[in-house]
Amino acid sequence: MVPINNSIIKKIYKKIKEYPKIVIARHVGPDPDAIASTIALRDSIRLTFPTKEVYAVGLGVSKFKYYGILDKIDNEQLSDCLLIVLDVPNISRVDGIENLAYQEILKIDHHPAEDIKGLVDWTDESSCSTCQMIAELLLKTPLKLDTKIAGNLYLGIVSDSDRFLLPYTTNKTFAIVHDLIKASKIDFTSLYNYLYDRGINEVRFQGYIASNMQVTENGLGYLVIPSDIIKEYHVDLATPANLINNFNFIREVIVWTFITEDTKNNVYKVSIRSHGPIINETASKYNGGGHKYASGARLTGEEEIASFIKDLDQLCEEYKRASISNI
Repeated sequence: MVPINNSIIKKIYKKIKEYPKIVIARHVGPDPDAIASTIALRDSIRLTFPTKEVYAVGLGVSKFKYYGILDKIDNEQLSDCLLIVLDVPNISRVDGIENLAYQEILKIDHHPAEDIKGLVDWTDESSCSTCQMIAELLLKTPLKLDTKIAGNLYLGIVSDSDRFLLPYTTNKTFAIVHDLIKASKIDFTSLYNYLYDRGINEVRFQGYIASNMQVTENGLGYLVIPSDIIKEYHVDLATPANLINNFNFIREVIVWTFITEDTKNNVYKVSIRSHGPIINETASKYNGGGHKYASGARLTGEEEIASFIKDLDQLCEEYKRASISNI
């Protein structure tokens, strides 16, 4: 049983109980953890408090439609609500809250704290995912849990921990997963298809990445992906980020990054992973952030791309030099 050791959870439940109107939002360009945690929390509150107005907002991603349908609301008409932001520490990266006249903001997140500050703020960098935190919230409070909600949370935990392979996975992660399965009796093995089912275009695109990724002497693997390649392989802009963990065990690579051109928004979307060097500080220099070993960023053009790659390569060089000196 997961021990009760955090009074912040009681404060969160009290706020949820207090407000008749609640909007739940997450970061732009969502991953399974962001989508699953948002929809799971919304559905749990609706199940527990049927008379409340509860909405999960932000642009949807067709690939993640299994988790549930997001809500479309008139932000200017929805006043005096509680805004709950999940899986994002920067107010500028919260999706779907433009012109929303919320009364109070509450944050639940496992990334390092940044500029979102509410009277109730649950930031836990030791958690492998926001879904782990939402599962803990539901298990420790009267918020209700059903099979669908539990399934979403399980998939978010598995995705963000990369099947429990990343260092953010702890004994607490396994304890919460144990309690989640026990409380809901989900058939968790049948859920994996929703995460790992791949179309042939995506498999071929993964082959393109493997064939074209550049690897420096310092151990940086990188690939700039033009928009015409995305079109050629008939995949979407989220695909490189969804595939990045598949390149986790390349002997010659300690940091790897995919830089994808987004012509609609005139930016390059960046995903970064690391086996050792701390990358979120570099990501923060380039309109991004995240975890020490898993981050994202946004770049504006070729000059910034070159600077970003140079900074990451230097980071790898410094890390390797420090590792040698410590032997």
